[in-house]
Order: sequence, then structure tokens, then C-alpha cells
Amino acid sequence: QLQFVESGGGLVERGGSLRLSCTGPGSRLDFAPAPIGWFRQAPGKEREDIALINISDGSTSYQDSVKGRFTVSTDNARNTVFLQMDDLQPTDTAIYYCAAISSVAYFGGTLKFRGYEYAGQGTQVTVSS
Repeated sequence: QLQFVESGGGLVERGGSLRLSCTGPGSRLDFAPAPIGWFRQAPGKEREDIALINISDGSTSYQDSVKGRFTVSTDNARNTVFLQMDDLQPTDTAIYYCAAISSVAYFGGTLKFRGYEYAGQGTQVTVSS
């Protein structure tokens, strides 16, 4: 089953940083030629779509809740997508996933993935207060 692999999660104190990574089979992303998005799921809460990158041109979009604190990027070979997370807060605690995004809406600072595929098992991020 083709899917992305997320890594880099962990436990961090409020105000700390983590960098998440996302790659595909064979450490490549090109099995799914589409924008790559990050979303998160906290217990008892709805999925929140937080960041998107177009691999082809590097353009990005962010949910207002993470804008200015999170940065999505790729490595030079475009084999890995990173999510740099700074100034982490307890409200950022969730399982973080990456996926190929087939349809997206972005308006007024709200990012919404209308379709995605190949999401992995996720990586847990826990921010202590």
C-alpha cells in the first residue's frame, strides 16, 4: 500500500521546536505528483489542515493558527517535505500527518483539504505546559 511516512514527532516544552519529515516509498515523493499537505488530529477534535506546499514551485499556504510559527519546505532533491514547528504550544498537541492533496480551498486564512490520499500513520507531537 502506497503511503507517506511521517517522522520527527516527540515531547517538547511550551515554546520549543520540532521538525517533522514526510517522505514516500524509496524515500521519494514523486509517486504522488500533487501538492503535499500537513494536517493534524487531536483527540476529540476535528481534523485541522495546517500547511500545504506545491513541490513544483515551492509555493506554500498556511492555516492562520500556525502562520508565522510553522514553515513547510522541501529538500533540494524534492524527496522530503519538512514541517518546521517553532514556538509550540499545548494546543499544538496532536498526531500530525502528511498526504498528497487532490483538492484544496483557501480563503480568508482558512485552509481546507477537500481531498487527500496516501496519508501515513502519523507522528505524535506532545507539547507540555
